[in-house]
Amino acid sequence: MHPDRPRTIACWFELASTYSYIAAHRAPALASRHGVHLQWRPFLLGPVFGAQGWRDSPFNLYPAKGAYMWRDMERLCHRLGLPFRRPSRFPRNCLLAARVACAHAEAPWCPDFVRAVYRANFADDLEVGERAVIERLLASVGQDAQPVLAHAETPEMKAKLRQHTEEAVALGIFGAPTFVVGRELFWGNDRLQDAIDWAIAR
Repeated sequence: MHPDRPRTIACWFELASTYSYIAAHRAPALASRHGVHLQWRPFLLGPVFGAQGWRDSPFNLYPAKGAYMWRDMERLCHRLGLPFRRPSRFPRNCLLAARVACAHAEAPWCPDFVRAVYRANFADDLEVGERAVIERLLASVGQDAQPVLAHAETPEMKAKLRQHTEEAVALGIFGAPTFVVGRELFWGNDRLQDAIDWAIAR
């Protein structure tokens, strides 16, 4: 790879996704250690699941799979030192938070906001679909919530999130988190290191 071209991984994430919570906290340190640039790409899993005929998360549709996932989350979070509390409602509506992340994906504070939303959902059991909660989370990362939200709710930014979701479908993404290196897809928190290795080897 040319030395002036950064190794880049597109991190496709859904803010209601359990394993994305873990990946969003693991990815920055791993990427920094290996000299890899992360490109944060929020999208919505609802339309992706709908295209597969699902009206709900597969973790709700298939109880055994759901039970395994929740126990797996407990184990992984304990190992990584991440706080975790099974949310009282799953999945939560993360549309507003996703619009903010999409509209401000290149802002230096956006990864911190994303992690704050995940912690609110999966550690604090807060209703992250509520505007007041998002306002508090934006304030916690040093942002004036009103202009940030006003920009995120413009027709152009709403369309941008839809375009992100359409792009994810076109890439063949079917779940979150998914890491994309060129045209190679790596699905799941447990494939993060594989994606980094692939980016380095390109």
